Amino acid sequence: MTISPDAYTPAEVVAQIANVGVQKGNMRLDKVFFSSVSAGCLLVFACGTDNALGLIRTICALVFPYGLCMIILTGADMCTGSFMMLIHWFVTFLGNLAGSLFMVSIIFGSSDGNVFSANPFKSEVIAFATRKQTIPDFYMVFLRGIGCNWLVCLVYFGIQGRDLTSKIIGIWWPIFAFVSLGYDHVVVNMMFVPMAIWVDAPAITVGLYIWKEIMPTLVGNIIGGGLFCGGDYCYMYFLCAEPSLIDGMGTPMEAVILKAKLDDLEAGGAVV
Repeated sequence: MTISPDAYTPAEVVAQIANVGVQKGNMRLDKVFFSSVSAGCLLVFACGTDNALGLIRTICALVFPYGLCMIILTGADMCTGSFMMLIHWFVTFLGNLAGSLFMVSIIFGSSDGNVFSANPFKSEVIAFATRKQTIPDFYMVFLRGIGCNWLVCLVYFGIQGRDLTSKIIGIWWPIFAFVSLGYDHVVVNMMFVPMAIWVDAPAITVGLYIWKEIMPTLVGNIIGGGLFCGGDYCYMYFLCAEPSLIDGMGTPMEAVILKAKLDDLEAGGAVV
């Protein structure tokens, strides 16, 4: 008896991702912004559980992916997923930062309910941010950013599953991998480093955060997600490939490209 997993093929997944990219690329910018604010908030909830070392950190790495699951299942936007869609970079980055800083300052940073203002949580926040900011060299943060978003963008292959459980499992493991390896994700660190600044971590400043965290991690995430993940699978399954129909029917890859061009023409006509 032949066992065949009930899943979409990689080519079908790439076609679906391209279709999602067309839809998101034509989304109104105000919706993109508020969607990315929501994503920043949801991810910070998960970051609050990832604040330990050793075996406990491994357990936290197993729990952390629920944040990405909430983001993907609600359709929210992260800039590290939009690195395969150039138009969204700036808007989603600002939205993610706004959502993360809201959570740090209002939800986690409130004077009465700030669990991170007392030890052992405060000392671990400071130690974690110090390991991320002051210890590694610039190029190390950059390389960890590449590895991180290479894995993070693989969560889109959770689309291979045809049911909700399969999709969640497909999302879970790449995120567990990047957290357990200690890689750097620009949106995740929008919680950890500002939280350390909020609790007066020594030697960690806003300027250091921008220079040694946002810049190398952002560029690394762009390369990891856009080139090593998006570029690779686009080359393998999209360029010079036979049309890939989803479930034997629906939208082939050529139609996705044609729809994007038609939508651009319609948008241009609307502006005029």
